[in-house]
Amino acid sequence: MLELRTDPFPAADELNTLFSAAWGSPHSRDFAAILSRSLAHIGAYHDGRLVGFVNVAWDGGIHAFLLDTSVHPEMRRQGIATRMVRQATSLARERGAAWLHVDFEPRLAGFYRACGFRPTEAGLIKLA
Repeated sequence: MLELRTDPFPAADELNTLFSAAWGSPHSRDFAAILSRSLAHIGAYHDGRLVGFVNVAWDGGIHAFLLDTSVHPEMRRQGIATRMVRQATSLARERGAAWLHVDFEPRLAGFYRACGFRPTEAGLIKLA
């Protein structure tokens, strides 16, 4: 059974294992400091195992940002990401954000539109 948890603070090894599987590249990072400053984060657990994650970062004011939306490849196409994004949207609203931003690759445009996001123009500078 799938369970969505709000602000679960997963262990670094859990998150790194999920990100490595979801993104196809090794991850080795401690996210504790990042998550402690986030507006919210959602973990999707199947039989106690972290299989999905989304982070809601924020500017300390009215703007929140979806980051790291991830679902383990074995668990995709089951609506997990949609459920996490919808819960993250509700939490951001409840916690005082007026705007929720997300950046994504063109192949994900349909998914984010289905979650209620509208396209906008934005700018980006690569710093590293």
